[in-house]
Amino acid sequence: MGKVLVLNASYEPLNITSWRRAIVLLIKEKAEQVEHNGRFVYPDFPLPTVIRLRQYVRVPYKDIPLTRRNILHRDGHACQYCSYSGDELTLDHVIPRSRGGGDSWDNVVTACVRCNVNKGNRTPREAGMTLRHQPRKPHSSLYFEVRKHIKSGLHAEWQKYVIGA
Repeated sequence: MGKVLVLNASYEPLNITSWRRAIVLLIKEKAEQVEHNGRFVYPDFPLPTVIRLRQYVRVPYKDIPLTRRNILHRDGHACQYCSYSGDELTLDHVIPRSRGGGDSWDNVVTACVRCNVNKGNRTPREAGMTLRHQPRKPHSSLYFEVRKHIKSGLHAEWQKYVIGA
């Protein structure tokens, strides 16, 4: 029937769970329904798509590793200069390493080979190129999974609960 986005009491996304688990949390009054899709489990009991826990749950911080796979995933497997989304994607340093730019979430983007070669050892401004999105570090490891569900079109209502998705 679908997945359900679970929000902390502070409205921060915590995880994605099954609709069955979400129903149990609602029945036990450990959570409240925030969004539903118009479908019903029982008469007068809508199928939730977003629930919020009534009690705040403290979650330990988990750093997201800066890897090629994670950068490609963050950038939607598309060049951040021209939107190309084929097989020949590389990573580009917005501020080139030779000019002091390091390996960081806000300095590495996905680029096609053509744009990467055209940009060369220059900044995007010097090369007359524009970034589609300002690169930044994802807020949580849940970011990638939620973004996948939003992109699929099945859970567009989740967009307003996720920063940067």
